[in-house]
Amino acid sequence: MQLRYNFRLYPTPGQRQALARAFGCARVVFNDGLRARRDAHAAGRPYLSDVELSRLVITAAKHTEERAWLGEVSAVVLQQALADLNAAYRNFFASLTGRRKGPKVAPPRYRSRKDARQAVRFTRNARFALTAGGRLRLPKVGDVEVRWSRDLPSEPSSVTVVKDAADRYYASFVVQTCDELLPPVEAEVGIDLGLASFAVCSDGTVIDNPRVLRRAERRLKKAQQALSRKAKGSANRAKARARVAKLHARVADTRRDFAHQLSTRIIRDNQAVYVEDLCVTGLARTRLAKSVHDAGWSAFVNMLEYKAARHGRYFAKIGRFEPTSQVCSACGAKDGPKPLHVREWTCAACDTVHDRDVNAARNILAAGRADRPNACGAQVRPGAVPAPRGEAGTHSKLTPARV
Repeated sequence: MQLRYNFRLYPTPGQRQALARAFGCARVVFNDGLRARRDAHAAGRPYLSDVELSRLVITAAKHTEERAWLGEVSAVVLQQALADLNAAYRNFFASLTGRRKGPKVAPPRYRSRKDARQAVRFTRNARFALTAGGRLRLPKVGDVEVRWSRDLPSEPSSVTVVKDAADRYYASFVVQTCDELLPPVEAEVGIDLGLASFAVCSDGTVIDNPRVLRRAERRLKKAQQALSRKAKGSANRAKARARVAKLHARVADTRRDFAHQLSTRIIRDNQAVYVEDLCVTGLARTRLAKSVHDAGWSAFVNMLEYKAARHGRYFAKIGRFEPTSQVCSACGAKDGPKPLHVREWTCAACDTVHDRDVNAARNILAAGRADRPNACGAQVRPGAVPAPRGEAGTHSKLTPARV
């Protein structure tokens, strides 16, 4: 399994200028390649291949007066910028033809120097290295200080240097990791995600919703008001923009740290984890959109999925149309839909008093266990199969059976 390991970088002022030059050159090559392909399409010429495009916007451009400064950065950075453009076009064409699942992908767009995130990628061909002193050696940049929080499990295949909106620099290493199987346990858990509580487990455990964005709203409001009062293009506006970006970065980091710690604990303590396949995109169109985005359900579920695969646990999603809040987890009677303000209800069939979220989590656990393949690879609860027409009912001797 390939994973990314991110570490904070602390470049010197000279190294910041070198990285800014690399960001700019990669952006120009990407935009030149996109412009060349759009011009070729508008003129009715054939689609430019990857080799022709590289020869046009990199090799030939370096010999012109307008693009001679492309030689000041590593050639691998420029080639990787074109690789990103080619991948964007492949995803776009695959989306048009239906070979790519999910929502439709838009065609590539031009990159702006005002984008909040700037990044360049170095592969092994660039010969980046980790020095004996723990620094990251980048071609035509130098030895950059790295704040190591853990050791890399293997030799990295590439490193991406990222500058975010808060003017922070990160090194993102792609490494090949081995599965770290955890000792087996007997516990299994179903998780019901929500807004009042972030998650409710089938064993009754309730995880409070941190509401990171809601807690930071007052500071964000003041910072954004201060930003709106600054003159455009002034130094004070740049400082105010950095202040807002740092506050948003702190919110994102806090939410990510919460999701990592919670997902790790759940995977460590349970052999199988079942969650509901929520339509987050649809919920984000409702009046609860801010709270849905603040919860970060999708990132949390993705963490559960890849950590379960890495540590030898079973992870599954149940269908989003399962009536988990309508069925009694004790007797199985379906009591019908209930408004959101009903947090407790009593089953009319068995008189069991249910907490809405705990009951839903138990139903998620039961549905996940039923759909899980058994030792022979078959489902415990097979799906509905229509009967053959020749066997559906009793046929009269005078009327021949339909086959």
